[in-house]
Amino acid sequence: MTIFVFANGDIARTEWIRPLLPHASFIIAADGGTRHLMAVQHPPDVVVGDMDSLPPEVADWLHTTPARLITHPAAKDETDLELALLLALAHEGPIWVFGALGGRLDQTLANILLLAHPALHGRSVQLVNEYERAWLVEGETVVNGRAGDIVSLIPLAGDVTIDHTTGLEWPLRDDVLAFGPARGVSNVMTEDTAAVRLAGGRLLCVHTRQSWKR
Repeated sequence: MTIFVFANGDIARTEWIRPLLPHASFIIAADGGTRHLMAVQHPPDVVVGDMDSLPPEVADWLHTTPARLITHPAAKDETDLELALLLALAHEGPIWVFGALGGRLDQTLANILLLAHPALHGRSVQLVNEYERAWLVEGETVVNGRAGDIVSLIPLAGDVTIDHTTGLEWPLRDDVLAFGPARGVSNVMTEDTAAVRLAGGRLLCVHTRQSWKR
């Protein structure tokens, strides 16, 4: 089972979330992220944050549910999503974060970088939206999708040395992805499974289903 965490970023449509909910063993909403759960009429187990972005109609809905509220002062060092992730660590299983992207740029960047939070080291944490998943890679990872899907490998905190990749149209072997240039963006899966093994550094892996179009 999986811990679901809902942040207060953008989710254009919510219906795709509904069939995933039975896979959640515990659901945490970070403050205004509760609105996404209200949209699918599924209460969280816990709402955590300073409650400054909780719309009145969402707060009213929460009062009709068994959800527990953990309120923090507005003057705090952590973001609401960070508090939610730290709370999720009390539960076993992978963590999926919904609504981490969109809205304010600083919040979006901070949400992505939370994947590197020291307290999350060794835990499986993915940022999830309708067409994409993103996660931190240290060592190696496997991407499960379909041939034609897009895989982007974006260095974080410095250059990354790639031992090898498999299942990608532009393979990398004994190669370096430098921090800054966009060379690792938009590789294409040639099989339903791709693999990435690092020799050094860490990167963000973003898997985009081919059904995403713009």
